Amino acid sequence: MPILLVIVHLLPAAFYLAAWFASGSPAARAGAGRGGAGGADVLLALGLAAHAASLYHEVLGGGWRLGFAAILSATLWIGVIVLWVEGLRVGVQALRRLVLPVAAAASVLPLFFPGADISAQAARPLFVPHLIVGTLAYGVLALAALHALLMTATERALHGGAGPALDSPLGRFLEELPPLLVLERILFRFIAVGFAFLTLTAASGVLFSEEVFGRPFVADHKTVFSVIAWVVFGVLLIGRRLRGWRGRTALRLTLTGFALLLLAYVGSRFVLEVVLGRH
Repeated sequence: MPILLVIVHLLPAAFYLAAWFASGSPAARAGAGRGGAGGADVLLALGLAAHAASLYHEVLGGGWRLGFAAILSATLWIGVIVLWVEGLRVGVQALRRLVLPVAAAASVLPLFFPGADISAQAARPLFVPHLIVGTLAYGVLALAALHALLMTATERALHGGAGPALDSPLGRFLEELPPLLVLERILFRFIAVGFAFLTLTAASGVLFSEEVFGRPFVADHKTVFSVIAWVVFGVLLIGRRLRGWRGRTALRLTLTGFALLLLAYVGSRFVLEVVLGRH
């Protein structure tokens, strides 16, 4: 394995982990209510830039290559960007400390699973726009799913009896989070943005399918699960607006929708590349 390739993928992981440690410092916690984290923000920006370079090298460095590892890596990259933007408005240091280790692991995963050559598909005009909006959809909705998991754990801890001691790690972690109503508003903001990107993904996918297969809808594994996920998130947003859905109903539908998205592409690529050994 070339040393340069290893360095390109290890750099974002190193910056993300450094930002993770910095986010837990007393100075970062003091600025959490203002949305700032000082040196952690600089390290995070460096990590995002290094991660972008690694994704470019992975996908375009030796011709178009794409697989489940690259999709996961790109998903976490978009998710960290959205998290950084949200952090400018509200304190999300606790959520940042949850996401960054996952992003660090995802950034090195393509070293071990490089994916398949898709140069032939990339030559088609509609492929790149479809890929971009699809990755954006995965990224924003991945962050929504992580946010939903955090809200679920927080709700159970706060309503599960006496609750954690304030001087325990979990107690300190919960104290740093915004109120549940604020977390819920952030969650639906993520879902709304992700649903918009998912709608664009579906629309561009129809055009791409028409160009490649001569028909607008191909009932394969990826398409079916993507459409079902789109319906789930659409129903959730309509239910929120018309019937005020919130709490456990919203969290369960969010996690269900994202699980369907994982099955739509990441799961299918994992089965082909890892289980069946096909590229």
